[in-house]
Amino acid sequence: MSNLYAKENMKHLGHLKELAAEQLKAFNEFNAAVFKEGALSKKEKEIIAVAVTQVTQCPYCIDAHTKAAKKEGATLEELTEAAFVTAAIEAGGVVTHGTHVHQAKNQDASDVLYSRSNLKSLGQLAKFAPEGFKGYQAFSAASVKAGKLSTKFKEIIAVAVANATQCPYCIDVHTKNADKEGATSEELAEAIMVSSAICAGGAYAHMANMIQSYQD
Repeated sequence: MSNLYAKENMKHLGHLKELAAEQLKAFNEFNAAVFKEGALSKKEKEIIAVAVTQVTQCPYCIDAHTKAAKKEGATLEELTEAAFVTAAIEAGGVVTHGTHVHQAKNQDASDVLYSRSNLKSLGQLAKFAPEGFKGYQAFSAASVKAGKLSTKFKEIIAVAVANATQCPYCIDVHTKNADKEGATSEELAEAIMVSSAICAGGAYAHMANMIQSYQD
């Protein structure tokens, strides 16, 4: 098959029951548990899911969770705002990791690669790429500004996305922001579990391609 991303590929997932029944059952139960109504509604969880699928870049997951979010009442405006949170977190991960360049050039720098104090070096980017850094700051601020989604919920999304991108600086900054906006530990924990399920789901969905390739 020349089209690696065809919706019809998903039919191959039907073979998983015979290939790995125990693992499939455990995955399905995990996924179902994560998306149950809790501190976050099903709608909120599906919006978070759509945001995280922009990180995993799994077209099957984007399709499935966009449809699921729509079914739960999410609007396209809400989903677009959530996706922009992801874009800003992706940008922020690169920007904050840019501090490592400054550390690498400093012979007296600590051997600890991930120190919270590294963020003090962000001024180096502002100094040497002022226009780009200013543009990033404006974009980052706009991404969490209240719109169809509240700032609190956008920060919850940001925490979920930051865990998916595995950027410790982003996790730290946006957890603090979410806490400041009134997000509860339960809300953050459920958002993180959605992120976990989506990351697992990307691998699960791509098994369809694996089976297709094996059968070719």
